[in-house]
Amino acid sequence: MVQKASPIRATRGRPVGNVTRGTTNPNRMRRVDRWITGVNARRFRALPPSPLAVDLGYGASPATAVELFERLRTVRDDFRLTGVEIESGRVSAAKPLEREGLDFRLGGFELPVDGAPALVRAFNVLRQYEEADVAAIWELVCSRLAPAGLFVEGTCDEIGRRAAWVALDGGGPRTLSVALRFGSFERPSDVAERLPKALIHRNVPGERVHGFLAALDAAWAAAAPLAPFGNRQRWITTVRSLKEAGWPVLHGPGRWRLGELTVAWEAVASGVTDARGAGLAR
Repeated sequence: MVQKASPIRATRGRPVGNVTRGTTNPNRMRRVDRWITGVNARRFRALPPSPLAVDLGYGASPATAVELFERLRTVRDDFRLTGVEIESGRVSAAKPLEREGLDFRLGGFELPVDGAPALVRAFNVLRQYEEADVAAIWELVCSRLAPAGLFVEGTCDEIGRRAAWVALDGGGPRTLSVALRFGSFERPSDVAERLPKALIHRNVPGERVHGFLAALDAAWAAAAPLAPFGNRQRWITTVRSLKEAGWPVLHGPGRWRLGELTVAWEAVASGVTDARGAGLAR
């Protein structure tokens, strides 16, 4: 059973957080990793030497941490990665996979690493916490980032077909992204069950995220005549029509053709607050 204790109330010297189920699968994070290394390649190349990434809560198997390390090294061959897990047995099991630039440590949201991370990825972690805990966790992790650091927090299904994540920096949340494998959904809003914890319970009438998903479904339906040309063309048209309707859609067809869609946080942020009670809508 998942613990319900507040993750930011920790005994001195112990990791900040609760032990979660830890289920994972190889290549489960490929969609978010593709976004991390693609959209942020220029940001990463501008960093000082030996930038640090953290895979926070990699689970019972370190496979996805190793995959992130290898993918980041295609952008910069001096990227370092530390996998952080709150359960000691998982750390011990990962130790044999350590190599130059890759290590595994016991810890939690306090990020017990050497230096300030340029990237923190936490996937399928906060899903197992309470919504009320999310803002404080975001604030804690972001406070540990390097000046140009990025925190990517989200959720995906068991084999990575549907995913959604929030990108944050030292100033808070900046964007929401969704990524879907073509053929894995009937309507784009099928991704709703994989929304990040901060938003999943906000998908109700009157909330911005609900309006965003409804508009996405409507645009997908309107693009149905393009179905004979394939789901990729239909998706590109869907996203383009959202942007033309005034939604703050980012990037361009090169990303959209991958089944991705990223919008500015302001499009979905209503009702979400930070640890101090201030609105995070930007």
